[in-house]
Amino acid sequence: MDILVYLMPAALLLGFLGLLGFLWSLKSRQYDDLDGAAERILYDDEDLPRR
Repeated sequence: MDILVYLMPAALLLGFLGLLGFLWSLKSRQYDDLDGAAERILYDDEDLPRR
């Protein structure tokens, strides 16, 4: 039972760091264009007109 004194704060700290990372990614607009990245792989560079 003494190990819980170390494991509970460690688990809470890691969960809090994960939450902060998720909130940072929302604030930096990482999830704004989900469809664009998924469709971008379908286009070849050869299909684009040359300049």
